[in-house]
Amino acid sequence: MTTEITHGDASDTHATLSPTTVFELLLDERRRHALYYLSRHVGAVSIEELVDGVARMDGKPTRQRLDALAVEFHHNHLDRLAEAGVLRYDRDAETVERRPTARALDPHLELVYGEGL
Repeated sequence: MTTEITHGDASDTHATLSPTTVFELLLDERRRHALYYLSRHVGAVSIEELVDGVARMDGKPTRQRLDALAVEFHHNHLDRLAEAGVLRYDRDAETVERRPTARALDPHLELVYGEGL
């Protein structure tokens, strides 16, 4: 049985996010790192891969740091991002995938990371 947390229509490429939602999502540095990481990958990625990518953005990851980030993502960030409609979170498969709605965040991520998305 797959438990997915998604909101809205996944095919809606013209979905918009309110300014409040945009700022709430981008407020946390780790969420910004995760959103940026997912913007650079096509399709679903494992949560382990996402956590590793985010940890590498903060420096050299240790096992303890990876474990702490995994817990933080499972209990905080992934649900919040899924509820906002910017990613699909499959708890059973332990994967996440960027949804079309996340494109609304690209200009903001570009300002932070300085690269064209």
